[in-house]
Formats: sequence, structure tokens, C-alpha cells
Amino acid sequence: MSTATPSIPATLRFIPATLDGTQWGQLEPLYRQLIDRNLKCPNCLEKLILDRSELDSAAGEAEANLYIAMTCHTDDAAIKARFLKFVEEVDPQLKRVAFDLDRKIAESPHAKSLDHQRYGTLLRSIDREVKIFRQENVPLQTEITKLDQQYSEINGAMMVQFDGAERTLPQMARYLEETDRTRREASWRVVADRRLKDVNAINDIFDSMLALRTTMSSNANYPNFRDFQHDRLQRFDYKPADCSTFHDAVERTCVPLMRRMHQRRAATLGLSELRPWDLKVDVKGRAPLRPFEGADQMVERTSKVYHRMDSELAAMFDSMRGGGSLDLDSRKGKAPGGYQYQRQLSRTPFIFMNAAGLHRDLTTMVHEAGHAFHSLLCKNDAILAYRGSPMEFAEVASMSQELLTLPYLGEFFGPAEADRARRELLEGVITVLPWIAQIDAFQHWIYLNPGHTREQRTKTWLELDSRFGASLDWSGIEALRCNMWQRQLHLFGMPFYYIEYGIAQLGALQLWLASRTSEKNAIAAYKRALSLGGSRPLPELFAAAGLRFDFGPDTVQSLMRAVGSELDCLPD
Repeated sequence: MSTATPSIPATLRFIPATLDGTQWGQLEPLYRQLIDRNLKCPNCLEKLILDRSELDSAAGEAEANLYIAMTCHTDDAAIKARFLKFVEEVDPQLKRVAFDLDRKIAESPHAKSLDHQRYGTLLRSIDREVKIFRQENVPLQTEITKLDQQYSEINGAMMVQFDGAERTLPQMARYLEETDRTRREASWRVVADRRLKDVNAINDIFDSMLALRTTMSSNANYPNFRDFQHDRLQRFDYKPADCSTFHDAVERTCVPLMRRMHQRRAATLGLSELRPWDLKVDVKGRAPLRPFEGADQMVERTSKVYHRMDSELAAMFDSMRGGGSLDLDSRKGKAPGGYQYQRQLSRTPFIFMNAAGLHRDLTTMVHEAGHAFHSLLCKNDAILAYRGSPMEFAEVASMSQELLTLPYLGEFFGPAEADRARRELLEGVITVLPWIAQIDAFQHWIYLNPGHTREQRTKTWLELDSRFGASLDWSGIEALRCNMWQRQLHLFGMPFYYIEYGIAQLGALQLWLASRTSEKNAIAAYKRALSLGGSRPLPELFAAAGLRFDFGPDTVQSLMRAVGSELDCLPD
């Protein structure tokens, strides 16, 4: 599908319509005007914030377009060069002027005179940015971004020969759903062998990242990178200790549910123990769920879902179908994973994924659509920082769509298959929370133990897998178990951005339960909360959607009980 660059809006107040945001020579004079501007009154400060938002949007969209092109074509040398040129030459300058402007706003005597209801959340964030910024960290961040690009390039190049053709690793996932166990194992092993070839290269990248991040935290006078990153992610409403509480709650509540579920799976399959290639096959030997053939059909059917659910959501989804907003099929040279990226000047979303015709691709489609809805519902706020939200709530926007679309799976499946898909999704909720806890706990250990060896890291990973993982037989394939964490791209490019998925999953489950009482009211609350963007603190955003901001043991247990009850009502 087309990924053409969207047009720049005509209604610009501060920047010229011809501005090229990839060129520092064009950006610098405009940033210098803002930094040198004399602020005589609160209105002057307000105008500075708005003009800055417009300029930051232009620079941000330039970076977005370069990143999108790079992840869509990791094997294109010219695209890679343009992205790295921006990373090396423009992004460091943007970080420096951002600090200068943050400090100008935070230290302005007029800041206290601004409407607190309107600007309080923004000023709190700016104060935090000023506190943690260090000039000497800018080149370190550039090096980390370049290392993350190398990680994406390595993953994008991973191909295997199977079933008579060269295939990407996302395309190989469909073979794990086949009923022939020998074929499943063969497909799993060929992927495992391919990943093992790059284990050392990826470890080298990760070790380099760890060293740079430890230096960054030290430069900012933090005892460790974990505490630095929690502040950098602006986690005002919970602390690292709360993450440990979440880990414990998941271990006590979700892990036993998951393992009992896997014991039943093994018994139904007639196996004494499950192997890694036994987790996706239908236990009754039915053909794998195939909700669509090709990205165009997936988009068409998803559109029908939203037209049945809510006319406003349908209109927003259809607005992305005209070109420039979707790149969905898996192919060689494409980075792994999926994401939604809002281009803030044109205010248009972009969805990236690696569809291979699987049910999980449909889940990814509606997940990223939820992020796009969020971007579109708050796109008209003049303050750039409010055209997003804390990640813990941004993921509520996306995860809620995975659950809210369950009643409409008939657009993709017959009745029996739709029930299978619902079961698969809800069972996935039970299994994903332990994985989230495991990844987050792993990060805490990594950054609280700088200077650890790879052997110590592997030992800790295996201990956490015993604590949170499925009960699988790994005999003969232990090497891959030791390196499963390398598949989690957040560990590389977005450290500590993962527990948000767990917190958000609990919020999404609450919204899903509310929708079962009144879908209309639940969706209205969902849209109302999303339209606030990041203008309110995290607990208030949850409250606007009718949700509790809580991820302690009582909340986890009550929601898992509700999921279990729903699973009991669904046929196997």
C-alpha cells in the first residue's frame, strides 16, 4: 500500500509552508527566533508555546517520515542514509534547542500566571525535562538510535527457506498453527536456527546500549538508568516499587491460570508436555484461523466492523484508506513488529505492521487502529504535547479495540470460528500479562546491575522464565530459550516501555466489561477520554473513560476472574 508523504496544512501561523523539516539550516533560524523572543506577559508566553508546537510538529513529522521509510525498507541504502543523516545532524540540535525552550518556559515569571487547568500538565512535564536534560547525553542518544537502527536492519534481513520459498519470520508464524506436529516443529526449528545466527551480533548491540545508558544516567546524577528512565518517561503517578507489585500480582494470579490452561492443552493434544511449537495449534485439530487473504481484504473487513460498531470510528478508519497511511504486508527488508506513528504537522496517522494472514494480524490491525483513533480524536489541540498521552493510557486506546471488536468477528469468520477467535484473544490476555511482567522485571534487573556479564543476564532471564513462563519442554533447544528476550524490540529502542501494556490491559478489560452493559456508553466514554489527549494527568484520563487507575492484586484478580468466566461460556 502507498506510503506517500501527506501534504502540509495551509493554516500555518508561524512556520512557512515550504519549510523542509529535515534541514537544520531551515529549522535553526526559526528556533532561534523563539529562544530570543522577549516575553512581556502571559499572553506572550502562550504564543511562544503555540508557535513552538507548530515548529516542533514540522520537525517531528520530518523525522516520522524518515523513520517510516527506513522501517519499511531497511535494505534501501539511500533511505537508511537519509534517516541516519537526520539522526546524526538534526536530532541532536533539536534536543539542544528543546532544552533551551523548556528552560525559557519553565523559568519565565509568567508561567505561574497561565491557566493551571490548561497548562498545568504541560508545565509539569517541562519542569521534569529541564531537570533531567544534560547536553553531554545528546550524542549518547544519537549513538543509541543508530544502534537501534542496526537492530532493526538485522531483524529485517532475517529470511528462511521453507515450503519451497524464501519467507520472512512473520510469514513463518502461520506454520505454527498447522495440525501436523512434525511440520510445526520443522518450521519452528528453521526460524530458531536463523535467529541463533545473529545472537552474538544482537548481544553486541545490546551491550553497547547498556553502557551508553548507564553513562546517561550517571551524567544526570541518577544512581541507575532505571530510575533515570522512569523520570524520563514522566511516570508521575507510580514508582518502580509499584511495578514490582504488578509483577507479584501477575505471578500469583495470571501465571497459575496460564499454566492450568496449558496443562489442559497438553492433555487434549495427548502430550505429556508441551513444546514451543505446540502453543498455537488448534487443540481439536481444526484448520488454522485465516481471517483474510492479503492486506486489502483485511482493511475492507475491518472497515465493516467499525461501520457496525460506531459511525465516528468508522469514518476515522476509512480516512486512512486513501493512501499514505498504511503499510501492512510482511516482506523482505521490512523491520519487525507493528506501530502507529502520528505525523503531527499534517496530523495524519500511519500504521505499520507485518501481516501474514493470521488471526494475530487482525488483532494488530485493530490495536494500531485504536492508536490512530486516539491521534485523530485529539489532533486539533494546538499544543503538540497534548496531541498524545501517557503511554499507559495510549495503550488503553489500542488494547480496548482488541476487546471491543470481539462481537463483530463475524465479518471475518463463521460463527464457530468467531468463537474460536474470541477464545484465542481472551486466552492471549491471560498469557500476555506474565510476559509483560517478565520483560519488565528483566529490565529492572538489567539496569540495577550494570556491568553484568552475558552469562549472568542469561541466568536471570531463565530464572524469570521459570517464574513467569509457560511450563514447556525445552530439552535440546535451550539455546533459544536463553535468547527469547532478543525478540522484544522494546528492550532495544524503548527501554522500560512495556509495563504500560500491562497497566493498559487492565484498563481495557474494564472498558470491555462496561461495554457488555452498554456498548454505546462505553464507546462514548472511550472517545471522550481519548479526545483529552495528554492534557490531563494519567488518573484523570482513566477516570474520564470510567476506569480505575490501579494495577494491584485486587484489580488483577477481579479482572482475571471475569476473563475466566467468559472463557467458561465459550465453546472449546
